[in-house]
Amino acid sequence: MDKQTILSHCDHTLLAVDATWPQIRELCDDALQYHTASVCIPPVFVKQAKDYLGDRMRVCTVIGFPNGYMTTAAKVAETADAVLNGADEVDMVIHVGAAKAGDFDAIEHEIKAVRKACEGKTLKVIIETCLLTDDEKIALCGVVSRSGADYIKTSTGFSKGGATRHDIELFRAHKADHLKMKAAGGIRSWEDAESYLALGCDRLGTSAIVKLMKNEDVQGY
Repeated sequence: MDKQTILSHCDHTLLAVDATWPQIRELCDDALQYHTASVCIPPVFVKQAKDYLGDRMRVCTVIGFPNGYMTTAAKVAETADAVLNGADEVDMVIHVGAAKAGDFDAIEHEIKAVRKACEGKTLKVIIETCLLTDDEKIALCGVVSRSGADYIKTSTGFSKGGATRHDIELFRAHKADHLKMKAAGGIRSWEDAESYLALGCDRLGTSAIVKLMKNEDVQGY
C-alpha cells in the first residue's frame, strides 16, 4: 500500500489540552499538503479552522471528549454548536459507565440524539475499547449499527490504551455491513497504519503518519 493511500485515510489529529491556534493552523497546512481525510481538532478551534480551510479540507471535532460522561443534553448542545461552527464530522464518546452497567438502550438513545443534531454530517462513535470486555464490545457493535452513525471507533487515545487489531477483528465480525470502522490511538508507524487498513478500517485517528512524512518525533496520539 503506497503512502498517499494511507494518508488519505488519516484523520490528522491534534487534541492536546494545551493546543494553540498556531499549532492547529500548522496541522491544517500539513493536512492540505499531505491530502489527509480530515483534521480532527478540539471544538474550540472548529470555527477558526473552517474559516481558514473552507472547503479545502474536512474539519472533524470531538464531542463528550474524552470521558463521555456528560449528559445527553450537553452532548447534543455541543454537537449542534460544532455543526454551527462548520464541523463536517463529529466523533462522540459514549457513556462507558452505561455500557458497564448493561444499559445499552440509553447509549443507543444518546447516539440517535447526537445523530439528529448533526444530520447530514459524518458521525463516528467512540466506545473506548480498552475499558470494555469483549461481550460489551460486541453488544456495542449492535447498538452503533442501529443508531444511524457512520463509524464505530475504538478509542479516544486518552485512556488506558488505544486501538488493537483484536478489537478491529471483533468489530468486523459483529457490526452491520454499512457501519465503517475507525482505529485510533497508538498508530505510530506505516506498518501499524497499513495493517489496520488491511483489516478493513476506513479511517485512522493519528498524528504520527504525517509526522513520519516530515521526519518528526512520533510520540503522542
